[in-house]
Amino acid sequence: MIGEDLIDRVLRAGERKADEVEVFYARGESVGTDIKKGILGTAEESEAWSMAIRTVKNGRIGSSSTSDPDRWKECLDAALASGRLATPQQWGGFPKPAGITSSASAADKDLVVAVEDAAAMVADLLAGAAEHPVEVVGGGANLARTYLAVANTSGVLYGMDRTAASVSLEAIREQSTGYEFDASPFRAEIDPRSVGEQAASLAARSLGGRDIETGRYDVVLSPIAAASIIGQVLLPALSGRNVKAGRSFLADKVGEQVLDESLSVYDDPFAPGLGSTTWDAEGVPTRRLVFIDRGVLGEFAYDLKTGYRYGERSTGSAVRSGGEGPGIGFHNLFLDGPRAKEPGDERAVWIHDVVGAHTANPFSGDFSVEISNPFWMEGGDLVEPIRTAMFSGNVFEMLRDVGGLGKDTRRVGRLTIPSIRLNNQQIIGK
Repeated sequence: MIGEDLIDRVLRAGERKADEVEVFYARGESVGTDIKKGILGTAEESEAWSMAIRTVKNGRIGSSSTSDPDRWKECLDAALASGRLATPQQWGGFPKPAGITSSASAADKDLVVAVEDAAAMVADLLAGAAEHPVEVVGGGANLARTYLAVANTSGVLYGMDRTAASVSLEAIREQSTGYEFDASPFRAEIDPRSVGEQAASLAARSLGGRDIETGRYDVVLSPIAAASIIGQVLLPALSGRNVKAGRSFLADKVGEQVLDESLSVYDDPFAPGLGSTTWDAEGVPTRRLVFIDRGVLGEFAYDLKTGYRYGERSTGSAVRSGGEGPGIGFHNLFLDGPRAKEPGDERAVWIHDVVGAHTANPFSGDFSVEISNPFWMEGGDLVEPIRTAMFSGNVFEMLRDVGGLGKDTRRVGRLTIPSIRLNNQQIIGK
């Protein structure tokens, strides 16, 4: 299997032409099945291989990537060529090997990447959806196993396995729709039947919703809705690159109360999750980062390039997507706080999901989104569906006065978050 031998060849060839060289390597296998017209549709198995190369010479950073192991020399030459065109910057070197002793759980030894297993997950999705009088219009299941490695000419060579299982289902009843999903590194944590039942239940129960008058209401955001809105605004504001570029509302606010005193935001790369790791995408050892502690801003996230440029240390926050170069991101981010009482005990508008969160202004925090599957909630129960409406406000303002956090914490991508009660929010209805 192509791996460490090729990485070593790239490093040895590269250091003859550059001051430093870094290789990020990934190989994996996956299987995906989808739902077509309410039944199991196609199933597709695939294998992937990629290598990203970065070179540094006289402070000029070049990069290139390839999905063909036979073209590694061309990839290296392309990285060197791009470096010659780059603007020199402050650079302190790729990391040296560190005595990494902690472990992070991101792989399920029992997960099998097989069509039969994915098909069985789809069957469970459909069985769950069949508990309600709905039509299933989409969804599927995916299983994947990946090996990642990072190496550089300073002697770093780290490797790790990752697995992922995911399911989703979309259902419709007349004009009402419902969508649910789940994803985890561990197959046993995924309950496809429950996901299918919840999606179908949302579609069935949302039928016949009544209009809501424009006004201010107490609102309960489900973890999905909360993650959608907060993820588009708060997370970019914690990036050191945005802070230094003047694109973060939180710039110059370290030590200040920026959120409700009940809220803490931290990245724990050692917690079980999709982003669990002991080293980041540049080979920097990871650590638990507390960005906001009981509402008080403590620090920001940095990668090597941003850290060197602005005189900061990397926080081990570099991540990669596909064959792209590293950027600042998060591993297993948590929004957490005490759970005094259930946020839905008192009457409020419950919002399952939102549409248009990507249009939120990441600098100001302003947003206006369409709400999906809203209900009146009372005594912790969904008591009456509401016809769709708009929800608008400012993320930073609404998180400065939180009415309560739910016990229904769930993982949405790399963000783990509970439902959140927000009092006196603007709903734009009939």
